[in-house]
Amino acid sequence: MSELLLDTAVIQLTLRVNGSTHSLKVDPRTTLLDCLREHLGLYGTKKGCDQGQCGACTIHVNGRRTLACLALAVAHQADEITTIEGLAQAGDLHPMQEAFLACDGFQCGYCTPGQIMSAVAMLEEAANRKLSEEEIREGMSGNICRCGAYPNIVEAIQHVQSAQRAS
Repeated sequence: MSELLLDTAVIQLTLRVNGSTHSLKVDPRTTLLDCLREHLGLYGTKKGCDQGQCGACTIHVNGRRTLACLALAVAHQADEITTIEGLAQAGDLHPMQEAFLACDGFQCGYCTPGQIMSAVAMLEEAANRKLSEEEIREGMSGNICRCGAYPNIVEAIQHVQSAQRAS
């Protein structure tokens, strides 16, 4: 019988997450999702399909939507990473978080962090251009809600979009 030899390489990694710098030792194959959850204790970013198809693990890397399950942690050492835990500022919820609460944009809540992160990035990508309901649905199509809260999610996004345009 031959023994299976496992690669036990560990690398030193520095990540900037939600405004704080973290030094970690991880396997070089560690995904950003697993690093956030298992090494930093940031459980708001959810592990859904682990294949980049559901959007539950959506975070922001340098302000852009990123599926954390498809990204290697080692590739993001120079990046600014924001998770759902980093959206609230000084104890105040982000307007999108408030809108999801006000509009019942969730049911079981599992997909909600990824939905919120994607919605925030989508509105930033729109650069103050008013998105139609159809454009919002298309822009959010990478985020699956198995409970079917889509009408309320769209309503929450429209609420934030209207508030942003008014200010």
